Amino acid sequence: MATKKNGHAAVDTTEVLAVIGSKVRSLREAQGLTLEELANRTRLSKSMLSLIERGKSAASIGTLVAISSVFGVQLPELLGKPTSDQDVVTRLADQTVVKSGHGMIHRTVTNDQIRGIEIAFNQYKRGASNSAKPITHDGFEYGLVIDGVLEVAVEDQKHIVSAGDLIRYPSDKPHRITSKGRKGARAFWITLRRT
Repeated sequence: MATKKNGHAAVDTTEVLAVIGSKVRSLREAQGLTLEELANRTRLSKSMLSLIERGKSAASIGTLVAISSVFGVQLPELLGKPTSDQDVVTRLADQTVVKSGHGMIHRTVTNDQIRGIEIAFNQYKRGASNSAKPITHDGFEYGLVIDGVLEVAVEDQKHIVSAGDLIRYPSDKPHRITSKGRKGARAFWITLRRT
């Protein structure tokens, strides 16, 4: 059952997990992929993907991004929300918000599939990460830190980025983002999809 909290609809976690799992399974089957093939493409374990598909496990933001990238869809679609290119203004209440168990909140500000761009506003609690392990997906990323300090590991290099700093890298390189300051961090993340 959905309720309103701070202007956003709050939904039962079980429902969200079931929606995500069903969507992942239907996209995988539509593309004729086995769980093993999806595991190889996402660098996630077959057992983890099986748990996600059955709605038995919550996925990190990074995991959801990696999965959606393989299917060629954006994060809101994976969550069962259609995307639209008709609105000039995207209202805060209409933006997709995902809270991960890793202490991160990912808000998709815009997801323009026609132009191949996604803009997200990410909030990290102290010590929070976008995923448990480095992830890969299609595209090229730009991250602009608004406040706090982030450690962005890209392949074998770790980069410290602070308020006002910008980092950029190809998304197909293994990467992981972790809040490293005394407080949490906030950042805008822009992903350009290769079309």
